[in-house]
Amino acid sequence: MRDLTISPRLTIPASQLDLQYARSSGPGGQNVQKVNSKATLKWQLVGNPLVDEAWARRVLSSFGSRVNQEGQLVLHSQLHRDQGRNTADVLTKLREILLTCEHPPKPRKRTKPTYGSQLRRLESKRRQAEKKKHRNPAHD
Repeated sequence: MRDLTISPRLTIPASQLDLQYARSSGPGGQNVQKVNSKATLKWQLVGNPLVDEAWARRVLSSFGSRVNQEGQLVLHSQLHRDQGRNTADVLTKLREILLTCEHPPKPRKRTKPTYGSQLRRLESKRRQAEKKKHRNPAHD
């Protein structure tokens, strides 16, 4: 297997990627029962010198359920019927997860509601109040 290039900042050596194969679950006839097509990828995220600490924290906060007790990011793929395509799929998943969390999210800029939206909100409140007011027979 070759090294996995995530971005210009990060290339994961093939020696750090632990790929294991197992039999897929679900329907599929004889093929499922005799072929190890499910791919499981384990990669050490916590304490890895390739990934800076802030990046690893963002991955943990977003995808913490996929990190085991040892700090390894564990991904599975059994979408396809052959081992090669599942391996490619699991590597793509790893790349997408790391790219999603590479940069911190932009802080939200608070904005004020527009004058028109304020008028529309108040007008709808007035209409609702009138509707309820007319339901009471004492106000007729």
